Amino acid sequence: MSITPFQALACPLDGKPLAHSGSAWRCPEGHSFDIAKQGYVNLLPVQQKRSHDPGDSKAMVAARQRFLDAGHYQPIADAVSHAVLGHAEVQSLSSEPFSCLDAGCGEGYYLRQLADAAANERSLLLMGLDISKWAVLAAAKQDAKHSPLSSWVVGSNAHLPVQTGTLDSVLCMFGFPVTSEFARVLKTGGVLLQVEAGPDHLRELREIIYPTLKPERSNEVGVPEGFSSHSSERVSYSLTLKGSEEIADLLAMTPHLYRASAEGRARAASLEMLAVTVDVRVVQWLRV
Repeated sequence: MSITPFQALACPLDGKPLAHSGSAWRCPEGHSFDIAKQGYVNLLPVQQKRSHDPGDSKAMVAARQRFLDAGHYQPIADAVSHAVLGHAEVQSLSSEPFSCLDAGCGEGYYLRQLADAAANERSLLLMGLDISKWAVLAAAKQDAKHSPLSSWVVGSNAHLPVQTGTLDSVLCMFGFPVTSEFARVLKTGGVLLQVEAGPDHLRELREIIYPTLKPERSNEVGVPEGFSSHSSERVSYSLTLKGSEEIADLLAMTPHLYRASAEGRARAASLEMLAVTVDVRVVQWLRV
């Protein structure tokens, strides 16, 4: 079993293939992108930024890392790894390694879980991309403790710095899907795997921080262009958080931190224990 960084990157300025040369990635037109000492590369040009420091803040990344490392979302990681490796097994007749991008990788938890689960499976090529430099920095730092598992890239889902038709799988974990870009970078027969919040996800927390809950939106999602429906699985369980720190970390890693009022955040901060429902859908789309 070998797990190595994905290499088919593309220049974010002209879309041409990037080649790894020394301590940089370079394209044929002379554009060069230095590899940071922590092992990641920034492929997010200023014209693709909507703010000076887009994506999750350093504090949000640290909260997510503590929460995930505590194992609270392990069942979700297990379901994702099982699905990805199931596709890798189906394609095992191919001599090529199975390539996977986590689009919106955060601090790299789900790719690390995938690598751990793949001990006896076929070879994997992994890449983690996030628009937050703090998230990619955290992922690269953790990866550096071992042999590098992934290519870690600061970039945007709206303009993936990936060569067309080079990926077997794309993960979008609670992220911002840009299905046209996902379709472009996936091979025919490749799989887009999305993890989305279900109707009861974190309901108990939401009941505390909001005066009323909005009516749930329909779960009916149209098939994205370029894809066909493959499967959908629900992962649901109860989780008990003990201590105000764990509750604060959960709130800090969700959009609810900014949507809630000051009063709602104060109510959450006063808690010392919270039993909360985890309810997500793991949806898979097949690239046609």
